[in-house]
Amino acid sequence: MKKLVGILLIALLAVTCIFFSFSVQAEAKTYRINIATATTGGAYYPIGNAMAQIWTKKLDGIKAAAQSTAGTPQNVELMMNEEVQIALGQNGICYYAFNGTGTYDGKKRFPARSLRGITALYPNVMHWVVAADSGISSISELEGKKIVPGAVASATEINTREMLSAYGLNYMKDAGEVNVKADFVGYNEAVDLLKNRQIIASHIAGGVPTAAVLDVLSTGAAKLISLEEDKIQEITGKYPWYFPYTIKAGTYPKQEQDIHTIALSNILFTRDDQPEELIYMITKGIYDYHEDLVNAHKATKNTVLENALNGMTLPLHPGSVKYYREQGIEIPAKLIAQ
Repeated sequence: MKKLVGILLIALLAVTCIFFSFSVQAEAKTYRINIATATTGGAYYPIGNAMAQIWTKKLDGIKAAAQSTAGTPQNVELMMNEEVQIALGQNGICYYAFNGTGTYDGKKRFPARSLRGITALYPNVMHWVVAADSGISSISELEGKKIVPGAVASATEINTREMLSAYGLNYMKDAGEVNVKADFVGYNEAVDLLKNRQIIASHIAGGVPTAAVLDVLSTGAAKLISLEEDKIQEITGKYPWYFPYTIKAGTYPKQEQDIHTIALSNILFTRDDQPEELIYMITKGIYDYHEDLVNAHKATKNTVLENALNGMTLPLHPGSVKYYREQGIEIPAKLIAQ
């Protein structure tokens, strides 16, 4: 009888263990994240890919993957269509989308009030690259010339329009007199066109250094040019998300002088329906493993806690708010979602 009782107890214990194991497995949740970045020639893609690897390898319960896109405008669309959970973007474009202004004025589904910020990442620097033998030293000299303003539906192309307007230049048929020709391609394609003398200039927006700019300057086929001080003031006054930025001499191959231009903050954003636990985890992961990000792209040396809210144009997700408050960061009222 005692032997039978012992067997029954062992069996009961085994069943309990199995039940407990299944319960734990049932409770364990794996978050699957798609991260929208931009074209592979810029900084977004390697940074997004690095984040995906950090979150997947070093955080429990997260499987993440980065995908190449046309940039911020497409990332906004992907986010609203619930095709991605996290995205990189330019704060000016995100501001337009959230408020239904600028390029999103009058468009269906906008304003996109469900967008939420996670963190500021690094300055997105406007690089104007011109053919080395063109004799061009100012954007004003691009009148009548063929340029690459950026890929179709990219934030870079919108940035180009905003800057060219300060010089009275335009390539859009529905925006007045056309006095510049445009070829809408990505950064790598733009560099090839410069090397082959098929265009005279290209605007490339990205973290410093940007791979496509490194490529074309190293060949001697192109050079960087500055924006004039009065134009910098005009652009930053009209579009307050821009700020003056200097690319120091020697940053790029054969760059012997400081280049004066403008930049804006890149941000990481999501939707308001993403779980607080998930956004808390990934926000914390960015800062806990900051060195891994810098190893992937030097631009993220600026992705530190004291810069976390710089240039943020979206209300923060509660998961990020929780993390920042734990770190003693004071959050402005305008960044708390209502």
